[in-house]
Amino acid sequence: MENKTKEKSGLLSKISGMTDSNLLLTITIVVFILMYIGAMVFLGKGFLKPQAFFNILNENAALIILSCGLSLVMITGGIDISVGGVTALVTMSCAVYLDYHNGSVGGAMLLALGIGLAFGLVQGYLVAYLDIQPFIVTLAGMFFAKGMTTIINSDPFNVANENFVALKNTRVNVPGMGSYNKKGIYVNAYVEIGVIIAILIVILMFMMLRWTKLGRSFYAVGGNRQSALMLGINVKRTRFLSQLFCGILAGIGGFVYFLHVGSGAATNGAGAEMNAIASSIIGGTMLTGGVGNIIGTLFGVLSLSTIKNIVASAGLDQAWWTGITVAAMLCIFLVVQSIVVARKK
Repeated sequence: MENKTKEKSGLLSKISGMTDSNLLLTITIVVFILMYIGAMVFLGKGFLKPQAFFNILNENAALIILSCGLSLVMITGGIDISVGGVTALVTMSCAVYLDYHNGSVGGAMLLALGIGLAFGLVQGYLVAYLDIQPFIVTLAGMFFAKGMTTIINSDPFNVANENFVALKNTRVNVPGMGSYNKKGIYVNAYVEIGVIIAILIVILMFMMLRWTKLGRSFYAVGGNRQSALMLGINVKRTRFLSQLFCGILAGIGGFVYFLHVGSGAATNGAGAEMNAIASSIIGGTMLTGGVGNIIGTLFGVLSLSTIKNIVASAGLDQAWWTGITVAAMLCIFLVVQSIVVARKK
């Protein structure tokens, strides 16, 4: 009888282990697949070609990177709303550096990383070691980044640097996934350089969170800081590193965004922080911390973009329809998260 009770409790613990990040990840993937299949069946043309899916990746490569950074911070129980402002600052700084100062593409990459690193260091120190609310710190960071963007250059312009334009126009063909156009000519499916960077970052972040001590520390700190402290985890350093990584990823994401649009403008990255937070939540990352999955974040971005494309393809071009749909989707996923938390308790 005692053995049966032990077996039963072990089975229950395995089932409960499926909850939290794994359960939320499964829900996100299933929702995305059902949405995309539904779009292919009912809306047809725009979703049937493989390039339609690759275009979602091309348009959202930067958002994937920013969302990975947000997920990392949210897992530790923090937040960062400065990533949109950092994106704008990176694009304008790199554009001015390349066109007005005859800079190199390599130098622009280092500049983008430097900006992201600076924001990560300052905001991480203020949040972790001075214990200031991350929302307030990153709100100040957002305003600072947007102000600096306008100071550097207030007028939007397209970058004419030849090396940069060549890199921007580089395409990576996806073998066997092309299609025939109206003239009967076979057109290869492709992705931009930014997509390759985004996928590599997703893989690296997934490996770090899943198989490293630091990754487990992020989850522990987000789950319960006091318990993490009792386990010997340096809570302050862990929180600092989460903000630092988010800043660095914002710099990388800003450069990938720059590669996609090819211009400097104060409006670049507008609303990116909200889209990144929404994608993380849809992907199963909880605002309360301790739960999240980078693969889920990737599918969160894909789901968010797909629902926007569905709304546009359905003829609902007005901006408010997209906002209403995204809000409804967020509410559904927040309710699901609440149910998971209640079940866990």
